[in-house]
Amino acid sequence: MEDFSNSETEASESLFEAPPMAEQERMVEAVLFASTEPVTIRDLESRMPHGCNPGEALEYLRKRYEGRGVRVVRVGDAWAIRTAPDLGFLMQKEIVETRKLSRAAIETLAIIAYHQPVTRAEIEEIRGVSVSRGTIDQLLEMEWIRLGRRRMTPGRPVTFVVTPVFLDHFGLESARDLPGLKELRAAGLLESRPPPGSFPLGQGSEDSGEDESGEQPELFES
Repeated sequence: MEDFSNSETEASESLFEAPPMAEQERMVEAVLFASTEPVTIRDLESRMPHGCNPGEALEYLRKRYEGRGVRVVRVGDAWAIRTAPDLGFLMQKEIVETRKLSRAAIETLAIIAYHQPVTRAEIEEIRGVSVSRGTIDQLLEMEWIRLGRRRMTPGRPVTFVVTPVFLDHFGLESARDLPGLKELRAAGLLESRPPPGSFPLGQGSEDSGEDESGEQPELFES
C-alpha cells in the first residue's frame, strides 16, 4: 500500500516536472523573437509550462548571444532581442522615413528624461519659456513620455516621465544610463546657451528654442 502511494506521488510530480533548461531557453528565445515589444519575466512565466524558471533561462540565453549579431537586452523591467550596436549601420537602408523633433521638443524631452518625474511648470522654469501643448502632445503620441503621478501640491499638477519605448529606442536599460554632461558635450549634443531667464525682456516666446533650420542632433531623432 505504501509503495503504491509513493509511486502515485512520483507520477504526480513527474506531470509537473519542468522541461530541461535547454528547452526553456528555446521557449524564451521563441517568445522574444516573435514579440514586437519587450517581454517581462511575468509574461514569460504565464506562457511557459509549470515549474519553468524564465529568469534563469534568460541569463543563459543572454550569455549565449554575447558576441553575436543580435543580443538579449534588458529594457526597463522587460527583455528583448535587439541588433548588436556595432552592426546598427547595416539597418540604415531599412529606415523609410526619419522624423526630426523640433528643438523645443528635444529640450522638453531631455528635461523630462533627466528630471523625471517633472511637471509642466517645472519644465517651463528650466527652459525659461512656456511649453506649447503641441510639443507635449507630440512626445505623448510617440509614446516617448507618459503621464506620471500627480504631485501632492495645490492644484495636484500631473507629472511626466519617459517610457520603456523611449529607453528601447535609445538602447537604455533605465534612465540612469543616460549620458552625463561630459558625454553630451563630447558628442557635440550640448550647446553653450544662456541660462534660463537670462534673455532680455521682450525676447523668448512660446517654444522660442525651436530650430528653424530643421537641423537637430541625432540623439533625439525618431
